[in-house]
Amino acid sequence: MKPNVYFEDPTIRPSDFQIAAANQQFIVKVYGWMCFALAITGFVSLFVCHFRPLINFFISNTGLFFGLCIAEVVLVFVLAARVNKMSLFSCALCFILYSVLNGITLAPIFLIYTQSSIATTFFILSGTFAAMSLFGYFTKQDLTRWGNILIMVLLGVIVATLINLFVHSTAIYWITTYAGVFIFVGLIAYDTQKLKEMNMMGIEDSEMGRKVAIMGALTLYLDFINLFIYLLRIFGKER
Repeated sequence: MKPNVYFEDPTIRPSDFQIAAANQQFIVKVYGWMCFALAITGFVSLFVCHFRPLINFFISNTGLFFGLCIAEVVLVFVLAARVNKMSLFSCALCFILYSVLNGITLAPIFLIYTQSSIATTFFILSGTFAAMSLFGYFTKQDLTRWGNILIMVLLGVIVATLINLFVHSTAIYWITTYAGVFIFVGLIAYDTQKLKEMNMMGIEDSEMGRKVAIMGALTLYLDFINLFIYLLRIFGKER
């Protein structure tokens, strides 16, 4: 499996070192954006949680809370569908706005779970994320097949979760929880490998290259947040 590489002059073949350096430069940008967005989400969550009038406002206005959740979904679809037509500034702004909205909707977890269990879950998640990212980056195995299977299973988990909103089954809750952990652990490796292959030499410092890095960061950000939520179901201790 080889990365997709773009050459202005097709007669010039870069060395393996140049390809590796280009991949590393791209991945650093991706993880930089992802960490930046996670920091924004964490800061906003803590701010909303500790500003009691604000958290009470969001909790008491259920319609607004679900409206924010819908807005998050819309932003993701807008970014995915219009990234090629958007400016770099608009793309970055949408990503930052998404991380802010996610911080607001995640704030209630600080009222539900103890801070120590949230911290423990975060450290477990960080170690798992790092391990699977390294595996996805360095493995020679093609993870495409596994990625496609995981996405299909994820759709099933989403459907089961929606059904469980009405039936309130404990069994379905825990089945979807452990399935969610398995799915996003695998997707971290799959998405990392896919991002490594998406890099195109020669556009790293272009606007398109920066937009691709932002979209890659969004993908890994979603993996990180979703895995955190599922792990919190397992390791989180309620107040």
